[in-house]
Amino acid sequence: MAVTPLLQLSGISLTFGGNPIFDGLNLIVQPGDRIALVGRNGSGKSTLIKVMAGLVEPDQGGLIVPPGLTVGYMEQDPDLDGFETLGDFATQDLDPSEMYRVERAGEGLGFDPARPVKTASGGERRRAALARLMAEEPDLMLLDEPTNHLDINAISWLEDELKSTRKGFVLISHDRRFLEELTQATLWVDRGQVRRQDHGFRDFEAWRDKTWADEDTARHKMDRKIKEEARWAVEGISARRTRNQGRLRALKALRAERSAMIRRQGTAAMDLTSGPQSGRKVIDIKNIAKSFDQKRIVKDLTLTVQRGDRVALVGPNGVGKTTLVRILMGEIAPDSGTVKLGTNLVPAVFDQTRAQLNPEATLWEAMTNDPEMRVGGRSDQVMVRGQPKHVVGYLKEFLFDERQARAPVRSLSGGEKARLLLARIMARESNLLVLDEPTNDLDVETLDLLQDLLGDYDGTVLLISHDRDFLDRVATTTIAMDGTGRATVYAGGWSDYKLQQKTLDVTSNDARKIKKNIDKKEKVKKVGLSFTQRTRLEALPAEIARLEAEIRKLEVLLAQPDLYTKEPVKFRKATEALTLRQETLSLAEDEWLMLEEKASAS
Repeated sequence: MAVTPLLQLSGISLTFGGNPIFDGLNLIVQPGDRIALVGRNGSGKSTLIKVMAGLVEPDQGGLIVPPGLTVGYMEQDPDLDGFETLGDFATQDLDPSEMYRVERAGEGLGFDPARPVKTASGGERRRAALARLMAEEPDLMLLDEPTNHLDINAISWLEDELKSTRKGFVLISHDRRFLEELTQATLWVDRGQVRRQDHGFRDFEAWRDKTWADEDTARHKMDRKIKEEARWAVEGISARRTRNQGRLRALKALRAERSAMIRRQGTAAMDLTSGPQSGRKVIDIKNIAKSFDQKRIVKDLTLTVQRGDRVALVGPNGVGKTTLVRILMGEIAPDSGTVKLGTNLVPAVFDQTRAQLNPEATLWEAMTNDPEMRVGGRSDQVMVRGQPKHVVGYLKEFLFDERQARAPVRSLSGGEKARLLLARIMARESNLLVLDEPTNDLDVETLDLLQDLLGDYDGTVLLISHDRDFLDRVATTTIAMDGTGRATVYAGGWSDYKLQQKTLDVTSNDARKIKKNIDKKEKVKKVGLSFTQRTRLEALPAEIARLEAEIRKLEVLLAQPDLYTKEPVKFRKATEALTLRQETLSLAEDEWLMLEEKASAS
């Protein structure tokens, strides 16, 4: 029996500003499809998803949604005009019996339905739009960058919701981990074509690279054939004979086909140059505490940031990550404790609010109006890492064309604004980078390049991000903030932090369970073992052996002579883990001895 598709695009052609976006596009979305929609910034992903939502009318072709099926769309900039609160907007089309869905989504996504629209931030508006879509439960969900402005807890909630749904969805996101966990097919928008592969995002890069390699091979063969045919055409009179005119026409067609091949857009020519070397100790804080309006941001945090460290701050929105970074940078004084900055620091800051960019200024002005970048009195030159460059030439390195150079900043997409801000930052030499949510809106290729640059950067990095994959690739130290003032330092990136957190939680639970058993058994008369006690007695030797093995590994690690000087955070965490396991082992041995004595007595 044929399956009725959720949505079908037939012969879609669309042109913006004289440039074709799509031409003759055919696409079918089937029930249960979990599709990643990927492509470079500006390739047309958001336009395509709006065509699928029926919000953009194509020049040619049609959209078919079978009767009785519903399509829901989560836009990047929802219009909340006419609504008093976020909850009013999110529940607009819901039956009263379904209102609980918005409350549930609000808890998971971290937004307050009672928040007045006029005081809500852009992130809160987007979360309300996402809650509305999740509550409506359409047959097909179209999600355009749903993870932007979500913290890691909210991303995890949304990930779990989408994993459990039986509805179909098409998903645009820059978050690799999110795409890898959720998708089973991939639509790739590339130079006006939309290719489909029935594998999730995990296989996208291998597919993309093979496609490009095949293109390069075909282009090389065509160039060689054109060269051979052109040589024949000029060899003599035979080329002009009637019977060879077909061959000349074929050569002309080959040249036309070759010229129609659209060159791939390269990656941004980003580069990071460290300025003068900072002191070995970049930031040294001891027992700092800070509160605002009785809300505790941080308490009793001690940390030393060495030159070359990549320190990531993670935690839910609103816990004070940006505030802590400003304390670390000396911009805000702590209520107690000390902050000492190292010598010779040259910072560069990437602000998640893009406050450094004037929306009414042109891209040209955004670069040349900066006194630190302008070359003398010239209005067409910028100083790039000590060398003068024409402003348009430098903008082209970040994938902006000459036409965009005269356009206002407000006309740029989120990804383009991020690239413009990176262009400003990377024009300067620095030895301390502060990156507050740098991954928002950047495409995969630009993220890859940024990660590589940070890996080769000689300076120090302070990073705030909710992108788990980016954290794993960049961070060497993670500070986890929970909103109660506790900021815990872990070695490594996101996955390392979660593993260490889980290990400490399990070990702490083991210790509490063992102590509870000992306390309980001390109150019991010396009679025969119960079934539970016999099972526990049998399990304890393996548990003791595991703890002894973990202790040996930690002792070997701590025996490394340069561990404390090179990786002080790792040394401290290993020391804490060793102490906890030694205490747990002692409790386990006491419990085994007590149960063994009881068994012998009976």
